[in-house]
Amino acid sequence: MQDEIALMPLSPLEDHETQISFPNKWDFVLVCDDHSLHSEKDYKKKEFLEELHKKGFIIKMIKDKKLFYGIHAPSGIFRKYQWLMRNPDNGSEVSYSQQLDEQQEMPLTTTRIRIVSCILQNTEISSTKEKLHDLIRNKVFETAFPLHERENLGRVLKIKWARWRDLFCEQPIEEIRMYFGEKTALYFAWLGWYTFILSLAALPGIILFIYGFVTFSSSQVSKEICAANTTIMCPLCDQKCPFWPLSDTCMYAKVTHLLDNEGTVVFAIYMAVWATVFLELWKRQRAKVVRGWNLYWWDEEEEEVAMEIISNPDHDSRKYQHSYLRTTLVLILGLLMICVLIGIAQALVLYRVVVTVVFTQSNSEFFQEKASTMAVLTGAVLHYLTIIIMSKVNRHVALFLCNLEKPRSFSEREKSFTVKFFTFQFFTHFSSLIYVAFFLGRINGRPGDYVRVGGKWRLEECHPSGCLVDLFIQMAVIMLLKQTLSSVVEYMSPWINYKYQMLCGKLPNTSRVHMEERAQDPCKEEWLWNYHLNEVNVFSLFDEFLEMMIQYSFTTIFVAAFPLAPLLAFINNVLEIRLDAIKMVRLQRRMVPKKANDIGIWLLILEAVGILAVIGNGLVIALTSDFIPMQVYKYRYGPCVQKNYTGTDCLVGYINHSLSVFHVQDFENAKNLTEFEDLMGNKATHCRYRDYRNSEDYSYTIEFWHILAARLAFLILFEHVVLCIKLIAAWFVPDVPRRVKNENLTEKRRILSERLGELDDSTDI
Repeated sequence: MQDEIALMPLSPLEDHETQISFPNKWDFVLVCDDHSLHSEKDYKKKEFLEELHKKGFIIKMIKDKKLFYGIHAPSGIFRKYQWLMRNPDNGSEVSYSQQLDEQQEMPLTTTRIRIVSCILQNTEISSTKEKLHDLIRNKVFETAFPLHERENLGRVLKIKWARWRDLFCEQPIEEIRMYFGEKTALYFAWLGWYTFILSLAALPGIILFIYGFVTFSSSQVSKEICAANTTIMCPLCDQKCPFWPLSDTCMYAKVTHLLDNEGTVVFAIYMAVWATVFLELWKRQRAKVVRGWNLYWWDEEEEEVAMEIISNPDHDSRKYQHSYLRTTLVLILGLLMICVLIGIAQALVLYRVVVTVVFTQSNSEFFQEKASTMAVLTGAVLHYLTIIIMSKVNRHVALFLCNLEKPRSFSEREKSFTVKFFTFQFFTHFSSLIYVAFFLGRINGRPGDYVRVGGKWRLEECHPSGCLVDLFIQMAVIMLLKQTLSSVVEYMSPWINYKYQMLCGKLPNTSRVHMEERAQDPCKEEWLWNYHLNEVNVFSLFDEFLEMMIQYSFTTIFVAAFPLAPLLAFINNVLEIRLDAIKMVRLQRRMVPKKANDIGIWLLILEAVGILAVIGNGLVIALTSDFIPMQVYKYRYGPCVQKNYTGTDCLVGYINHSLSVFHVQDFENAKNLTEFEDLMGNKATHCRYRDYRNSEDYSYTIEFWHILAARLAFLILFEHVVLCIKLIAAWFVPDVPRRVKNENLTEKRRILSERLGELDDSTDI
């Protein structure tokens, strides 16, 4: 098909700087179908392009299977921006006459693209008042995108960043900033810093795990459980469930010791302090980075207003709005959504209850023995599937609630959406984990008086070795599935599409015929190549941030139950940086660059997660692990209390002390239970279960109240001590380095001195 090329004449406002060599100089490309003449879509398309032409834009059309319109903005627009923003690209204040000087340095390419994108999005056609996003939604235009650079910075990023061989190399943050904008560069600067600091968290986690592995078989608790072949435990279900010896859980008890040992408390405190120090060090790193970019005092609202004035000087800025009625409605609907997410977590609990019953009543001896573990594993997989489904639902609900608030600007909308979506995602990911950590095995009742779902099925119990392994299994399955599958899908989807486009011949090649076509019209080759890359949307960078925030939550909140979480996060992030780099540079269209001088609302989310980490780990140690009951036994009931047991482990007898006695005849369905004979052939008359109750009336013993008091005391002490350490660490590490403060002070003095000198000169005249 012959190419039809049209170049609209220059606007009278355009100066000689726009007489350029067109290849790689186009700011944006609009794509649409070849609509029939005089159709409604054709009229709207022409009207929109005419509005751009009135603003001085050069528009070039290339006809292929689609219509492509290259957009090049007049330099006067960028001079206005430089004047309004005091030339932010080079950080110096200049006079208006200097701004109009033809030799004045033009803005960065990212600034050009950002300004043009803003103008395109805010240009509306007079007939229907539709803007570009409306026209795209109504199929007038198919898409709009800026162009990748095949040479210069694009080539540099491909060589220095978007390659697997650079896996452990430092990221070229300055080049990323010059190509994708400050917001994207800050994300990768933060991700690189977070990954580096993760290594300081992964190392103690590995040491803790190795310590648990070394002492795998030497733990006194594990020894007693492995030797307890005459300790008869109560059945785990109502029918077809036999009595069983405690020694059957020998391996489970050893695995529990990997996680729940003497170093767990120290590691939890270390991770809480680590989270604080990480944030404080990032604030310092961010201050140094944005100072080097001359963006330390940059004002986002001022930038947005300047963009609005440049796009349409006659259009008034949208005012801030607040309605108590809308806010109340948003709050109520948000709470209802959280209740729904908690209800889904309860549905997962019910699933585990039913699956446990099904497995225990199966004919397979393996499934009968592993019923509880299989229920937890399959429940974790089902939880991951609900996360995938509810993530899409949560996004739509958060957008709906955000629209109800009617935010003034895009940045306000983004902040509001971020808080709502992260909150929903947090409950989606952690509701089930919270149940396993703090409620599993504590609300199920006791033998003879079990709490039942629908009056039929018993609530699931903790394993006789404790609930910590159940929490570990849940976290490990969800974290591994989320990190591996999500990363694979995130990368493989655009990679497969890229290879498909290449095989279909839609992407350019270096054949002789193709090179001849490129020589005739290089624009066509560039535009087609960019068009056939994977589409990128406004949520692309948001999704990357959100993924890291959820990972950070897994890494900190329940790290006491999963000390290897920082290691998994570190490995994932090292790969994630290169996956994102390859995807953004080679597989996707170019993002519209955004300016920023910090990571925005995400910093507040990180701080909130840090506080939740203190609370969560304190609760895990106090309520989920056996750390407190062991300490109470050591110093209140154990053999070392008499102080005359030299060389004796202070936990000798702990397992027998932690199990209560229940009489078999008191079971509700005693006739349906399978009898158990010990090694001497005696029938079981009583069984044991994890609790602190009297054997006569099954009321709580004094040990129960001692342990409960110790748990509460530890929780209060732990949280206060760790929070104090966090506050001291935050105070000890300044947010802004002294060098940056001094540079800012010197810059302020220089600017004020120059202004004073100008005033003196004008007074003399």
